[in-house]
Amino acid sequence: MCLSVPMQIVELEADGDLAIVERHGRRERVNMLLVGPQPVGSWVLVSLGFAKEVVEDEERALIEEALTALAASLDGHYDPDAYFRDLAGAERGT
Repeated sequence: MCLSVPMQIVELEADGDLAIVERHGRRERVNMLLVGPQPVGSWVLVSLGFAKEVVEDEERALIEEALTALAASLDGHYDPDAYFRDLAGAERGT
């Protein structure tokens, strides 16, 4: 299983076929052929060196919340009431 994470485009290379992306100070070069050239500042989901999808702010916020919940769970500090508020009402039928 591969996990795609949101990363922000900070620099374009080779006519937009490659880009430098960043997340929490970590930079990497990714292939942009699956999503096409995107402007600097855009957010993309990255997996295995490829930008797989352009991500809008609302969707990115949900992904960031899920990644934060995963990190908390792995650290042993997961509080189910603190995460996934968008799903809590649906689960309880409210």
